[in-house]
Amino acid sequence: MSDVEEAITRAHHDEWARVVASLTRRFGDLDIAEEAAAEAFATAVERWPADGVPPNPGAWLTTTANRKAIDRIRRENKRDDKHREARMTYDVPIEPVGAIDDDRLRLLFTCCHPALAVEARVALTLRMVGGLTVPEIARAFLVQGTTMERRITRAKAKIKAARIPYRMPSADDLPARVSGVLAVLFLVYNEGYLASGPDTDPVRHDLTTEAIRLTRLIRALLPQDGEVAGLLALMLLTEARRTARISVNGELVALDEQDRGAWDVELIAEGHRLVRERLAAAAAGVAPGRYQILAAINAVHTSARDIRDTDWSQVLALYDQLVRLDPSPIIALNRAIAVAELDGPEVALAIVDRLTEALAGYHAYHATRADLLRRLGQSRQARAAYDRAIELAGNTGETAYLTRRRDQLR
Repeated sequence: MSDVEEAITRAHHDEWARVVASLTRRFGDLDIAEEAAAEAFATAVERWPADGVPPNPGAWLTTTANRKAIDRIRRENKRDDKHREARMTYDVPIEPVGAIDDDRLRLLFTCCHPALAVEARVALTLRMVGGLTVPEIARAFLVQGTTMERRITRAKAKIKAARIPYRMPSADDLPARVSGVLAVLFLVYNEGYLASGPDTDPVRHDLTTEAIRLTRLIRALLPQDGEVAGLLALMLLTEARRTARISVNGELVALDEQDRGAWDVELIAEGHRLVRERLAAAAAGVAPGRYQILAAINAVHTSARDIRDTDWSQVLALYDQLVRLDPSPIIALNRAIAVAELDGPEVALAIVDRLTEALAGYHAYHATRADLLRRLGQSRQARAAYDRAIELAGNTGETAYLTRRRDQLR
């Protein structure tokens, strides 16, 4: 990849959501914002190789996108130019900034309006705020790209038809929207921590950093919300292991092979404080939510000085609690990994095989099954499972790891 191509890729990672948010704030229309941003990046691809990368790529992209948006408005509307530039194309009120002056956070809450279906909120926000591509979002939902494209298009049309304002909601509105916002930030973080695209870095630090930053802002808004604290703790405890997860050769390093001395002790300490805070609330009768339980599971892992010191009985108990809240097949798959450590791979394999229909297109299902079959000495079946996992995995680091594990089979 050339220096210019790297600059364009880096600008897309760093600037996409900021440019979209800036245009949405000015023109009040997500379609115009996204299309103008896409045109600006396309112009960069065309012009930067010849003209060179500008000194401030973000400012260049924002200026170009604004011009593209104004050009589109002028084409579509015959009204006075100054009026068109000063107001949004559609009569949707631009609200005051509010307590937190953050474009992305306002865009996040706009996309997570309760008028939209939950899946539409998450998909739209991943596209508009996270800057994820439609194929990346589709992989997160385990659906086809065309299906996801339709969901996003319908969500944007709903915002326009319902005249949803671009603003931070009032304090009374926050509880109704925060669950959708947290779901989006969780998926944005996951995409950054283990990127699904075949042409991206295995770990996208831009996405993980932004997800943590926005979650911290929401915690400042809702300091008593247990799930906000839980999600922040989960992110911090996961982020603490980031530098140990990819080898110098670009291969994913599994938890049991990681150098725990490379983990970030400050992030772990902060995450543990948040988990203890939520455990105290649970002791007082406040039931923990999904993110709080996931954070507690990660606290167990980051408390162990060695993989052999992991308290798997506590991990399994937490997963049992989580399954009651979220009986999804992916949670069941993760629970099976803990079962394997306590009751053996044969018991775990029986659980995993019951998830075949639900997770047949999910690479982690086949990777987990391959590992269990390997431990049972069933090399031929393990190899086939590894092959399927490699076929479905998009992350280059994960593909390298799975290939090595497969090739180690006798």
